[in-house]
Amino acid sequence: MPIHSSCRHFPPAIALAALIGSGYPETAATAPGFGLADAPAVQLEQYTAERPKNILELQPFRQTETLGIASAAGGQQGRASLVRLNPLINSWILLELEWNGTGVTTSYHLENPRPRSQRVLLDKNHFTGLVIEEKGRRTNCDLWDETRESELQRAKNSGLPYAPLCGGRLLLRNEVSGRRTGLEQVTDLLRDHVWGGEAIVGFVRDNLYRDAFLEKGSPSAPMACPDQDRNAPAAARLDAAYEGRTAIPEHLGIQVDANAPGLTLGCWYDVSGQPGIYLSTLVPRAIAGDILDSYASIVSRLDSVEASALSYLVAFDLSVFDVGFELGTDHPRLGWSPRAGAGVRNNRLPGPDGVGDAAPLVTTGMVSPALAARTAAAFTGGFKREHSAFRYGDLGQRNHGSHYGFLSNGALFSKLLPDLATLYVSDDGTVDIKTWTAQDDRLLGRIRHARQNGVPLIRDGAPGERVARWGPGNWSGSAEGKLRTLRAGACMQETDGRRFLIYGYFSTATPSAMARVFQAYGCGNAMLLDMNALEHTYLALYSRDDGQVRVQHLIDGMTEVDKQVGGRLIPRFIGFPDNRDFFYLTRRGDES
Repeated sequence: MPIHSSCRHFPPAIALAALIGSGYPETAATAPGFGLADAPAVQLEQYTAERPKNILELQPFRQTETLGIASAAGGQQGRASLVRLNPLINSWILLELEWNGTGVTTSYHLENPRPRSQRVLLDKNHFTGLVIEEKGRRTNCDLWDETRESELQRAKNSGLPYAPLCGGRLLLRNEVSGRRTGLEQVTDLLRDHVWGGEAIVGFVRDNLYRDAFLEKGSPSAPMACPDQDRNAPAAARLDAAYEGRTAIPEHLGIQVDANAPGLTLGCWYDVSGQPGIYLSTLVPRAIAGDILDSYASIVSRLDSVEASALSYLVAFDLSVFDVGFELGTDHPRLGWSPRAGAGVRNNRLPGPDGVGDAAPLVTTGMVSPALAARTAAAFTGGFKREHSAFRYGDLGQRNHGSHYGFLSNGALFSKLLPDLATLYVSDDGTVDIKTWTAQDDRLLGRIRHARQNGVPLIRDGAPGERVARWGPGNWSGSAEGKLRTLRAGACMQETDGRRFLIYGYFSTATPSAMARVFQAYGCGNAMLLDMNALEHTYLALYSRDDGQVRVQHLIDGMTEVDKQVGGRLIPRFIGFPDNRDFFYLTRRGDES
């Protein structure tokens, strides 16, 4: 039997050992970028081609290793391919097996739970599996055998979203169904199967859900901000008339270290038992007058309802946490948004990037079990694909309607497009929000996770130019400008050399109100996440006590999105697969 191996489709400027060796490679750590210009010409052509393609052709940095293989009993021969979707990130690997005479290729989506220290190779000596290298040690892992049920096949048949392989050194991602709430089921049914269903959903949203989650808080005795250590975020800048004003939250589910029931507006409170996490409350009318009067030609005046609506802010110290992003089992999809007009839509393509679905990659809708014990928080991501493109304005006239892009574990699912607000995580763990530019593609290969969701609320410290423009901003809501609803967003704050990712929950707000609140907290960049319902603005914190997971929801009603099994709460995104995409934060450890 001829045995051979080869490596191909690899950036010529960076060696394999430098990319996927132990730790962060010196070459990658010092290189200014690893972008489209570094991709092999063949793969770059596939990435840019205006034609139908599969998800692998959308990976310009992939590296493929092939090997002739044999069964453990030696009776059958074939070929294995190991595709590293992004060797620098080193998280996701696709294993493809084809046995001679069958003409069938079977794909297995593997996850490397230790991407910074562990690399995976085809076994050139035994031809029956993989070799895992870590810190100078090599572990052989036999995976396939046609004469009996192999470890690989047992993992495939397990039904688990993540099935352990090789003693848990690798995980097989299996296709599973994600949970949908009753609201999700109804809206998906209407949008997917009922003519005019989107209009029905919009009518219900505008007439029944507007201000449905409005909170004002009950006033209490004035109080100064609590004493804070120097690690806390910067407080909001308030009008002098509101300094010391407090409010008693109506539905807050997170416990903070406070000596009174009321929370002083704009101040930060330590979340009980959660070092590095802080909570603040604010009503927009309390914001400093010079902020509310600034950029008057860009930001709309706030009406009395949203000016008095309570917002909750949760800040995460990024010296304590890493940030990850996972796609849901169903959303966001990869096809066309119905908002893309006929003039920018190419009906020969299954989606704006030429890709119609993620197969053979698997999206699980939950945190990897390798990270679950260190996961401290999770919150829902951005819009579904249906709303993730522009019908109006300049962005609706280019890039096929400017569908929002997203990337997970170094794998591209939808291209990151210019002028869209982007929350991203780099290969070195840096977290930031920025408005993407064409020049940023030079860093594309270094991006571990990214999610775009419309245009910026705050850009470089100032409100985004489309904050008050319904169509060009694609803010959702109604054509009559009824933009006030429950919304969530995220921003970045830097203070005294510390960086914070801040999640904002706005009980009812327009994008203008969101921008004002983020301005008050001194955010450099901010973006919208999702809106209209508690499952879309969901945030939960997790802690562990005597082996039990304790869950604190930002809003009490978010508990309904989780599961109850035998009287125990099973949290969304951690305990079971969900249909929606989400961000999660893990406490920093030896491996991420």
